[in-house]
Amino acid sequence: MTGPRLVSCRDAGRTYGRGPAAVVAVHGTNCQVHAYDRIAVMGPSGSGKSTLLHLMAGLEQPTSGEVVWPWCADAAEAAGPEAGARARAKGIGVIFQSPSLIGTLDVAENTGLPLVLSGESAERAHDLALAALERVGVADLAAKLPDDISGGQAQRVAAARVLAARPRLVLADEPTGRLDRTTGRRVMDVLLAAVDEIGAALVVATHDPAVGERLRTRWTMRDGRLLLRPDGGTP
Repeated sequence: MTGPRLVSCRDAGRTYGRGPAAVVAVHGTNCQVHAYDRIAVMGPSGSGKSTLLHLMAGLEQPTSGEVVWPWCADAAEAAGPEAGARARAKGIGVIFQSPSLIGTLDVAENTGLPLVLSGESAERAHDLALAALERVGVADLAAKLPDDISGGQAQRVAAARVLAARPRLVLADEPTGRLDRTTGRRVMDVLLAAVDEIGAALVVATHDPAVGERLRTRWTMRDGRLLLRPDGGTP
């Protein structure tokens, strides 16, 4: 099932530095992500996977070409650039390799914090956080502090923190990279089930073939270049 376009990279590239010291992290890239997509971006460390996800999320700006989010453009046209930026922030969730939980907040508070920062009431954020924790199977950890849970549990909490806002697009950057194979498989189980439940698209950057095999579409990055066939597959 293919849905509306969520993000398009149009000859988008990212270079760090200038002159002889410049490093091209992503060469001019053309690709699209649609609603309901399940995409693995495969490649070794340093191939540009994380930078591509950061461009798709709007966390970094391209130094060449452009990245566009159609629903954000509609919001910006209707109510101005700030509305477009808010739509993008609400519609895209990023799961990083490190859970980055705040040690002084319990699991429920960590999960609901982005919602509070976006304007939700504390009560509403707490309810949404508990629902998201239930969705990824760790609701029983809601009152625990990050130091009291395992690495796999922490990564599920990081996923819940993103899923609580019910984004249209989830970008996961090596979500199993710091986990053993069994724990990583369980994290992918709950992540795939959760995005299916909320109807989000999922793009996962990974160097692990076992993770890549679980997603319908696989892209390959090599030396900052995204290798795609016309049908969206990889060579």
